Amino acid sequence: MHLFISNDTTAPYATLLPDDSRHCVRVLRMTVGDELWVTSGDGTLCRARLANPHPDSCEVEIVERLTDYQPRPFHLHIAVAPTKNNARLEWFVEKAVEIGVDRITPVICDHSERTTLKTERLDKLALSAMKQSLKATRPIIDQPMKLLDFLKTLNPQSSILNPQRFVCYCSGHERNTLRQLYTPGTDALVLIGPEGDFSDREIATAIQSGFQPVTLGNSRLRTETAALYATTVLNFMNI
Repeated sequence: MHLFISNDTTAPYATLLPDDSRHCVRVLRMTVGDELWVTSGDGTLCRARLANPHPDSCEVEIVERLTDYQPRPFHLHIAVAPTKNNARLEWFVEKAVEIGVDRITPVICDHSERTTLKTERLDKLALSAMKQSLKATRPIIDQPMKLLDFLKTLNPQSSILNPQRFVCYCSGHERNTLRQLYTPGTDALVLIGPEGDFSDREIATAIQSGFQPVTLGNSRLRTETAALYATTVLNFMNI
């Protein structure tokens, strides 16, 4: 496990966040001169040496920088409807970050049972999962927004790194799978709907916005399971 610093990784010294400072001093019982790994979540992992073991603001000296640490071969953005049980969405965020995701956007849909969401805890869970899984890039957790508003923000001509776009839903005609349509090494944006699935107008709007309709198989999956399944498939195809 590595620890999180509040300032950038280019300075000769850095300060751990309060929670990590307490963990470093009171749990790990580290002292001056002990070495540890730190990151600010910018993709750089640093070998550091403890300079001031203060339980609220540990100061460390940066000894070595590993830039672009364990780079991912593609950018993965999951837009998912918040679950009725918030703990299920929290579980998805934690596991998706461990497996590999760059951005998560909660989207409020026509059939959503949860229409409000506080993202502070999701952001903390993402940070903790990033550290626990020894990653150095902090995922973005967006504020929730209505799905149709989210689709309007996507410019087909200038979208981020021109990702392949997929919308996963249960109803309707036969569709291809992610494995059949996704090109490894290509950035991806995946839409996952609520427990009641996307409405017909949402599916039509997504397709008009450049999303390819896909199926995740014959089983009817919970929202968080579908989102994690898509995350796993796309990461596996990029190994």
